[in-house]
Amino acid sequence: MDIIELLKSAFMGLVEGITEWLPVSSTGHMILVDEFVKMNVSETFWNMFLVVIQLGAILAVCVLFFHELNPFSPSKGKEGRHDTWVLWGKIVLGCIPAAAIGLPLNDWMEEHFYNAPVVALALIVYGVLFIVIENWRASKREEMAVAGSFGSRAVVSGERPAGAHFAAPATATAEDEDDDENLDFGSIVTLEDLSWKTALGIGCFQVLSLVPGTSRSGSTIIGGLLLGCTRSVASKFTFFLAIPVMFGASALKLVKYFIKGGTFGTNEIAILGVGCAVAFVVSLIAIKWLMGFVRRHDFKCFGVYRIILGIVVLAYFFVLEPMLGL
Repeated sequence: MDIIELLKSAFMGLVEGITEWLPVSSTGHMILVDEFVKMNVSETFWNMFLVVIQLGAILAVCVLFFHELNPFSPSKGKEGRHDTWVLWGKIVLGCIPAAAIGLPLNDWMEEHFYNAPVVALALIVYGVLFIVIENWRASKREEMAVAGSFGSRAVVSGERPAGAHFAAPATATAEDEDDDENLDFGSIVTLEDLSWKTALGIGCFQVLSLVPGTSRSGSTIIGGLLLGCTRSVASKFTFFLAIPVMFGASALKLVKYFIKGGTFGTNEIAILGVGCAVAFVVSLIAIKWLMGFVRRHDFKCFGVYRIILGIVVLAYFFVLEPMLGL
């Protein structure tokens, strides 16, 4: 068993656990990291590893939100169980667009789009979108504040003024007044407020993430924000959408891996196991941090990061690499 390869796998798990949930593109980062930290495995195994390592990340969502996602929880009454089943229905509905388009195009997308230039361009484009959308939301909030439809009473108590399209989330407290410039707000402040139509709309945005570098979480969060969700609701629904999507994608990759003659020896099992385990632990931390972050900050910092990283990647592959003859 090669310790160096296990360390590389652990590093990949670290990258996956952080970038899967932040709107910065996990697959894009994994592709870029592989340019510098080459794993000594077959191309078939690497293509499978790139997707299946996400199982560790998605397990973190199942653990952190087990009660909320479990319709059989003994502490839930009849109404609570019904609401959970409805939530699962919306999750499944939101996954249909990506499955309908992603399944037939999966191999073609991998062949043509899984490269550094595409990742870099997607990073920049969606980085700009995050900044533009957050600026638009800020201007809308300022307009409503001036019009009196988003008063201080709503900010402190989380109550939604009659007729207002945007409102503070129910979790808002008096201390949020100190940071009301970045206060999380929207017309959809809980998952119960999320309609079937909105769930499907967010699912349509998830289709955009088929292009590496886009970010599955980034595209669905953008969709949620544009459709009126608070950042908290958009982020949480994004986490939940990932469950069937990632399990389905991983199952498909494993089937293709075995069809192509792939096998699991001790080395392959160890590499995949270490990557998934690290991704799980890091995801637990990343998800908790992000849910706290979005309640009081916007996503513009991620937009700036994406733009800078995209420019650096383009400069490396189109300027530095040719100059140095790498």
